Amino acid sequence: MLLVYTQKITPRITYVFKHVCTQILGIPVSFTSKIEEFVAHEGMKLSYGKQSLANEVFIQNVDLLMEQGVNDLEVKVQDWDDVPCIFAVGEASSIPFDIFAASFYLLSRYEEYLPHVKDKEGRFQASESLAFQEGFLEKPVIEIWARKFSDVLTDKFPNQKFPTRKFRTQTIISVTEAYCYKKKGIVRVVLGLLLDLIRFKPKYILHRLQVMTKMKKDPYDIYTKVIRFLKNYQVPMKFMFQVSDFSTYDRNINYNRLELQSLIKSVADYAEVGLQPGFYANQKFSVLKEEKRRMEEIVKRPVESAINNHYNLLLPDTYNHMVELEFLNDFSMGYPEAVGLRAGTCTPFLFYDLNFEITTPLLIHPYAINSEAFSKLKENEIEYKVLEIKRQISMVDGNLITVFTNKDFSEYANSRRNFSILKTLNEIQ
Repeated sequence: MLLVYTQKITPRITYVFKHVCTQILGIPVSFTSKIEEFVAHEGMKLSYGKQSLANEVFIQNVDLLMEQGVNDLEVKVQDWDDVPCIFAVGEASSIPFDIFAASFYLLSRYEEYLPHVKDKEGRFQASESLAFQEGFLEKPVIEIWARKFSDVLTDKFPNQKFPTRKFRTQTIISVTEAYCYKKKGIVRVVLGLLLDLIRFKPKYILHRLQVMTKMKKDPYDIYTKVIRFLKNYQVPMKFMFQVSDFSTYDRNINYNRLELQSLIKSVADYAEVGLQPGFYANQKFSVLKEEKRRMEEIVKRPVESAINNHYNLLLPDTYNHMVELEFLNDFSMGYPEAVGLRAGTCTPFLFYDLNFEITTPLLIHPYAINSEAFSKLKENEIEYKVLEIKRQISMVDGNLITVFTNKDFSEYANSRRNFSILKTLNEIQ
């Protein structure tokens, strides 16, 4: 156990020390503000404050973990052994920057509470983030910092052993439109045909008619193929289905259709099924509640996981709604338009609400790759980006999560490449 001395034990300190020390390094941590208890402790210990007490491991702090609310901070990036770091401190510190304040800044998504420029979807853009601007978006910097911190502890306490971590991968299949042409209803079919005619897309007209007459399988109906791949290559997968009402933003078939319900149930036999909330569910608690109820009615079990990989992630409202509805896992923490780690970590972490200064029970699983980002890359860049992010995360034995859609494995996409990427990601190094 690591005993931490600090003059004031704040919710922020408790939260971030537990993530870095326990979640990443695998060592339990406790806190004290009593010098006598700290001095008497014979095990591993460190002090966190403005000045050291004696000859212990000492991390000099900045004020961030002692504050409440959100302030406009000046954050300067510096290098430490070729690793970018923020919140530099004095030479007396065992580490030349406040690793815990830096980790908290990234984990809490502090910068997303500050004024920023949103994209046309209303989302916080990767280009607005400090990590993107300073060139460390693709590095799991919190895990890198934690490893260097563990070296400092080992030097001081050579008998301390740290549990070994294991590199893991997981793939999320987001299904916002289960079928391209199938079961859309007569009005949508007619409108679709008219649009294809106006846009002069004879291939789509032919495919639509073939699917309607059952001469061809729906292009988005790739579930058997993907599940077979899952089983052959033992790829851990989750399928997130949308069961929203039809709208300008959400275009799935009606959740009451037996075909959609049967599809969800059949997929649930092979992989965990979760919820892909719709546009209005992201904005209104009552809509999210209804969509969760619908999904639970279909699968006949509690729905514990969700992903919002397309619409704006409204912090902290989106996550607070999920907490209230007893979701346990969220897979939304990433950038659809860029490869990288939005929160600087590849280890699941609990959501911290900066408005109420509390640690919530919602576990955030950050993703590193979203197939949407491929559209902004050249073909020869995609493989390099995928291999590089895999290398970075495997070096710290982290979790590599990727997000695809069912459309990515259809004939309207580069399905061969996407299956190849899945295989590459899950090959043992």
